Amino acid sequence: MSEERPPSVAAVICTRGDRAELLREAVESIVRQDYPGQITVMVVHDRVAPDESLTELGAGPAREVRVMLSDRQAGLPASRNAGVLATDSDLVGFCDDDDAWLPGKLSAQVAELARRPDAGSVACGAVSLHDGWTSECVWGKPEITFADLLRSRVKEAPPSSFLMRRDVLLGPAGLFSEKIPGGFAEDYEMLLRLAAHAPVAYVRQVGVRIRVHGRTSHFTGNWAVIAEALEWLLREYPDFAGVRRGHARIAGQIALSNGMLGQRREALRWASRAFRASPLEVRSYVAAAMALHAVSRSWVLARLAAAGATS
Repeated sequence: MSEERPPSVAAVICTRGDRAELLREAVESIVRQDYPGQITVMVVHDRVAPDESLTELGAGPAREVRVMLSDRQAGLPASRNAGVLATDSDLVGFCDDDDAWLPGKLSAQVAELARRPDAGSVACGAVSLHDGWTSECVWGKPEITFADLLRSRVKEAPPSSFLMRRDVLLGPAGLFSEKIPGGFAEDYEMLLRLAAHAPVAYVRQVGVRIRVHGRTSHFTGNWAVIAEALEWLLREYPDFAGVRRGHARIAGQIALSNGMLGQRREALRWASRAFRASPLEVRSYVAAAMALHAVSRSWVLARLAAAGATS
């Protein structure tokens, strides 16, 4: 980064074209940031025609809004990579097309990266908008380590809060993985890679707004993809085997996904693995109960929906 000017920032937003109003809010929230440096908002359209009218939301040369059609394979990881490669900023951030950056988010994160030259990226907290209520989620420590991520997904670091140094993203960390089955948990896998290279700095304040009400995940009900992707994650990161709670968490998710698919033998096998790793993993009991017909899949699905969880 140049010491004579604030580092330039590219904010990548990926869309499938089904959230036009919320997408415009996301773009505007970035354009309105109080950050003094150059911001380029790159809206990447995945298999839908780019909305050229979004470029009108820019505010002069310091706040450019660009649109493009992804030239890579379908899916969120590839679309994010397309947006990264189509820009040349010092720093790269991300925002989902139904989220928003809150005022001061970018300035606080850039300042933290300047203070932490050892960190290759920075995240921050979020406020989630539910049906009639809100919740805030902020990590309690000044950084997120690889060990933290083996134990927990660290939901306090949503992908819309990510801000990365370009030279780290295109260098030792690498772009978002396009090999993960279905692209499930690609943001978590990226955090694992970032933290394996260097600490992920953390600004302990709410910097992004996430909509939960009315939001349907691409993976909702796609249990086969979830199970396959999480098994891939365990193979790619054998370090999970040495972290009992972390291994149990993912094994429990796989067990639950197989239970929802009606794969009784696989559900019991993964539930057993989760239980052996940690008897505190609740999903192992739920998956076993489904496999033994003690509870119904509809009962489990209703509770997952109430908790706002995918699996």
